[in-house]
Amino acid sequence: MKINRRLQRLISAWFALVALMVAAIAFVAPSAIANQSIPPDRSVAVLRVYGPSGPAPAIREAAKAFEAATGKTVKVIAAPTHRWKDQAMKDADVVFSGSQFMMTDFVRKDLPGLIDLSSIQELYPRPSGILVRPGNPRQIRSIGDLAKPNTRILVVEGSGQTGLWEDVVGRAGNVDLLGKVRNNIQYYAAYSAEAKQKWNSDPSIDAWLTWTIWHKENPGSSELVNTDPESTIYRTGLIALASRSEHQSTGKEFTRFLKSAKGEEIFVKWGWDAA
Repeated sequence: MKINRRLQRLISAWFALVALMVAAIAFVAPSAIANQSIPPDRSVAVLRVYGPSGPAPAIREAAKAFEAATGKTVKVIAAPTHRWKDQAMKDADVVFSGSQFMMTDFVRKDLPGLIDLSSIQELYPRPSGILVRPGNPRQIRSIGDLAKPNTRILVVEGSGQTGLWEDVVGRAGNVDLLGKVRNNIQYYAAYSAEAKQKWNSDPSIDAWLTWTIWHKENPGSSELVNTDPESTIYRTGLIALASRSEHQSTGKEFTRFLKSAKGEEIFVKWGWDAA
């Protein structure tokens, strides 16, 4: 009997020890796993691309085509610079602009230290044009028609269109024409998104002197009148990599895609000229 009791006590102690070890492992294992340093999966990273509204339709369509071709995700954040520049300083991988001077502003003051200067490349040019109301009720056919009395004009004086209206009208070298057109400007928008909102909300505006691409954005509320060849000016979109980006190779791959035959096809569809 004594032997059996001793054996029972030994067996009970052994089971108790096993139970204690199992409980300890169950408690420690999840904590140890949680504390492991797991490197991020770069293959599923999102490429964050920032820039203004003008080139955005073409950039977004190109991003979708790039995603379909490569399986890599691209997030395009497009708006006036002041709305996204702080976030871009934290996580931008790629930045695009609507003109040379806009990219210079990014480098000098808006995005200090962010852009890799050696990576800046030109994309495609866009010509100036005049948007008029459907049916062109004011019969605007040229820059000279913008000087007609009681013609209400919309322009952008900022973003990628700083100085655009003066450059276009001023090419004629006619001071009188410049003065008459200026007198007809009813609204100076700070950026293109604001101008688009004004155009769509105020039917009293007769003409919007802008880039031809904005007709593609507003086909139902506008017709396009090309500016006279001798008055037409061009500004080029640009693209650059963020120097602190962790996705430099994907950024370069996306840039190459934008400059490929497929990328050019997309930009031309949205009103840009071929490179």
